[in-house]
Amino acid sequence: MKAKLLLSILATSLFVACTSIQAEKKCCSPKKDISLQLYSLRADFKKDFDSTIKAVGKMGYTTIEAAGYKDGKFYGKTPEEFKKAVEDAGLKVLSSHTRKSLSPEEIKSGDFSKSLEWWKVAIDAHKRAGMTYVIDPYEKFTTIDDLKAYAKYFNEIGKLAKAAGLKFGYHNHAHEFKDINKQVIFDYLINNTDPELVFFEMDVYWVVRGQNSPVEYFRKYPTRFKLLHIKDHKELGQSGMVGFDAIFNNLPKSVEGIVVEVERYNFEPKVSVQKSFDYLNKSKFVPCKY
Repeated sequence: MKAKLLLSILATSLFVACTSIQAEKKCCSPKKDISLQLYSLRADFKKDFDSTIKAVGKMGYTTIEAAGYKDGKFYGKTPEEFKKAVEDAGLKVLSSHTRKSLSPEEIKSGDFSKSLEWWKVAIDAHKRAGMTYVIDPYEKFTTIDDLKAYAKYFNEIGKLAKAAGLKFGYHNHAHEFKDINKQVIFDYLINNTDPELVFFEMDVYWVVRGQNSPVEYFRKYPTRFKLLHIKDHKELGQSGMVGFDAIFNNLPKSVEGIVVEVERYNFEPKVSVQKSFDYLNKSKFVPCKY
């Protein structure tokens, strides 16, 4: 009885200690919440989706962000088949990159109805696949009319997503830090979209490549970034181009998740993707949850 009582006290003490540490985002059991953008293993997924998604699950990632939506399917699978394959690999579906660019006629007329019909189908598929977030990963902006049209368009997509219980966002590259008519593209989009309808997935690497500071953008717009793409020139922790410690030590409360993306590699792609997870999972400055 004394031994059982002692074990019970020890277990309770460990639970309380871990709970206290979790409050400080330092107790990670068994692993941190880290998502993978599947584009990181694009060649592998083209060859064999099922074996590759199982490999991702074994690496330690907890969720995934898709980049293979087309005509109502994800990587050639129905939304339900895709969701099952991901969950069978021990992962959860988090988000997806997909886009429907406006035609010149739509930009000129301000009538987005044709593209919004496409989005209705896409949003339904994303909901069935278990997504929480759907994200436009790239658009080109040449004129101020482009910017005005896309800000309105994003709001309309956001309305459709919200009605379906999803969240719509936009993902930046470096070109959004250029000026059009003395307007910084990224700032214009942030300032001219409804925070209730549109969020931003900051790609920290492209912010740096655009000669800006992710931390300064956090401070400037503390409520607009829900997801972050954690990326470097190659696998994480190798080039030192991006100061991840400063980024994580200044995360705004609005951030709900981080997504690893590896576009270039020093190693075989799966090795680079594994190294990237290990780097974040071992880094004390990276929170366990968001």
